[in-house]
Amino acid sequence: MSNSNTTDFTNPSTFILQGIPGLEAAHVWISIPFCAMFIIAILGNFAILLIVKMEPSLHGPMYYFLCMLAIADLVLSTSILPKMLAIFWFNSREIDFSACLTQMYFVYCFPLMESGIIVAMGFDRYVAICHPLRHSTILTNPVVAKMGLAVVLRSSMLVLPSPFLVRQWRYCRTNIIPEPFCAHMAVVKLACGDTQVSSYYGLFVVLCVMGLDGICIAMSYTQILRAIFSLPTKDARLKTFGTCISHLCVILTFFIPGLFSSLTYRFGHNVPLHFHVLIGNMNLLVPPMLHPIIYGVRTKEIRDRLLGFITHKR
Repeated sequence: MSNSNTTDFTNPSTFILQGIPGLEAAHVWISIPFCAMFIIAILGNFAILLIVKMEPSLHGPMYYFLCMLAIADLVLSTSILPKMLAIFWFNSREIDFSACLTQMYFVYCFPLMESGIIVAMGFDRYVAICHPLRHSTILTNPVVAKMGLAVVLRSSMLVLPSPFLVRQWRYCRTNIIPEPFCAHMAVVKLACGDTQVSSYYGLFVVLCVMGLDGICIAMSYTQILRAIFSLPTKDARLKTFGTCISHLCVILTFFIPGLFSSLTYRFGHNVPLHFHVLIGNMNLLVPPMLHPIIYGVRTKEIRDRLLGFITHKR
């Protein structure tokens, strides 16, 4: 350990990641489901990218957005899981200060990016159901590219001030982070002095982005449901609504745990620390694992292509 946890220092050369506080003896056992989720996330999202690339019939807006989501899931998973498993398996707890800030930026940025992608997918469902004859003229490839670029720039620019704010604080308490990765609020809490700017800015970004995205999704599905209920037959309504099931499942698996984790971390002061940490980890690990499963099971074109690929290999 290159810095003592009682030494007065500014911008320490390393931080020490504690893992799951209070559950150190169970790290090896905890690593098993975490490693399994990581493998499923990597294989599943790469499979999505490969299938969309190989199948010309999938070259459309919904699948382009799905590929963006898969890439964001891959980056998010690989930014935290390798170091986390190194802690669990090899007790490799040290992380360079700059590497910690970089990891913190990725962990903060890419969930917000996924939120924007999910909104874009909701807009695609809105156009496909409410304006089906104009879908190909509204969501052209240039429009999809601009939407994807806007989502990336929004997340990148909003999160960019956070590591600079964290870097300027003076750290005189400890360099031990009670997490298996560099979470934004966990690092901010180690700083001395008044760090409310970082805390409030982080809360503002999360609530502003998630709140705005939630409103956009609610507006899209209000119009979608109105269009569905105006259809003449029950079968037509069920078939049309079925095209939204995958997207709705992704919304539930992403927004509800994310909001619960964020609010628990900031306001659940009586909740045990290891529960905070486990909830935060599951919030980051579960969606990248579930997204390819949801779309692989629910989307006929992807499911058929995957089954055909497996059968051909056999």
